[in-house]
Amino acid sequence: MRSVIWLILLFVAAVVAASVFGQNDALVSLFYGHWRLDMSLNLFLLALLALVMVLFGTLQAAQALLSLPTRAREWRQLKRERAAQALLREGFGEFLAARYARARRAAQKALDLQAEALELTQDRNFTVQAHLIAASALHRLQDRGARDEQLGLAQACNGSGSTSEGILLLSAQWAMEDRDAGRCMALLSELPPGVARRTQALRLKLQAARQLGRPMEALQTARLLAKHQGFSVGAAQSLLRSLAVDALEQALDESQLLRVWQGLDEADRRDAWVLAGAARRAAQLGLSQQGQAWLWPAWEQLQRLDGEGREQLALALVACVDAVDTRWLPVMEEALSRYGREPAIVAAAGAVFAHRQLWGKARRLLEQTASAEGLPSRVRRQALRVLARIARQEDDEAQASHFDQRAAALD
Repeated sequence: MRSVIWLILLFVAAVVAASVFGQNDALVSLFYGHWRLDMSLNLFLLALLALVMVLFGTLQAAQALLSLPTRAREWRQLKRERAAQALLREGFGEFLAARYARARRAAQKALDLQAEALELTQDRNFTVQAHLIAASALHRLQDRGARDEQLGLAQACNGSGSTSEGILLLSAQWAMEDRDAGRCMALLSELPPGVARRTQALRLKLQAARQLGRPMEALQTARLLAKHQGFSVGAAQSLLRSLAVDALEQALDESQLLRVWQGLDEADRRDAWVLAGAARRAAQLGLSQQGQAWLWPAWEQLQRLDGEGREQLALALVACVDAVDTRWLPVMEEALSRYGREPAIVAAAGAVFAHRQLWGKARRLLEQTASAEGLPSRVRRQALRVLARIARQEDDEAQASHFDQRAAALD
């Protein structure tokens, strides 16, 4: 299309020239001293146009000749800049290929060339990226001193902005990989609130809190990660359970245990695994009454739980059996009628009946518990000791010694 337009314009110019110059009879006379030169106006205009073109070409050639040193200098600067950019890309590629020594050397050469390229020296992003590549390579090479030096240079060049936030996150990640959870927490605390809620920052905070032994802080962080879909549903549930149980296990007295329990979410307090962990810890602290009080509402809704949940509650009840009263008897009868094939339910019912001195009901259940290899050793040992006590009450010392020997043989 463009060529057609130019062709039309050329035809128009030819028509105009033919119309204007075709019948031009004017003359141009040039006088110099005693000399006179006459020429047609058409020839004069063509000569004038040629002269202008010659002068323009001469000026262009002179300008090109005079600017040759400048253009040569600019070409050399451009060549250095391109070489520096190529080295930066090479360093990043070497780092991805796990050739960390080469990546560091390439990044350092890029910085050296940057110092010689005047325009590139003002590019802070180039400097920061080169220092970060070098620092990342040094981190993989376990040269922490040189790594921190490169990281400091990157922070000094960057100033502020999203890259600065990225440098802090990278520093926190490296601190976590160095098993320095305290430094990781300190670096994360320097992040703006919005950045601190990002998934990567929350993951690092979770790891640091767990390493520092702060399960409540880790639990809150894990809950935020689960809200932001940082884990799958199953992994989030398992992690939240584990952290809640760890927080309960760290309680050293009744006040601490109650404070941790109240600090948990309602959903955590309804979880069978967390509830069982709280009851077991209460029993370990001599607070069996509190433990069985926590277990009671869950046992009333036992049919809503799966097999693993029922097992956890049953084993926790065995630990808190010293505090059970008569209201547990019909509950245990109903549980046996529904889940009498589950060893943990059998163990809990046997322990409750034995505690209430219902020896006839308890004996068979305790014998089943002692023979159930899938149950924890402490539960089986407890059942064997109760069986030994029952045998001694019946003056059967041989049977009692047999039960004691079986209990002692358990790990």
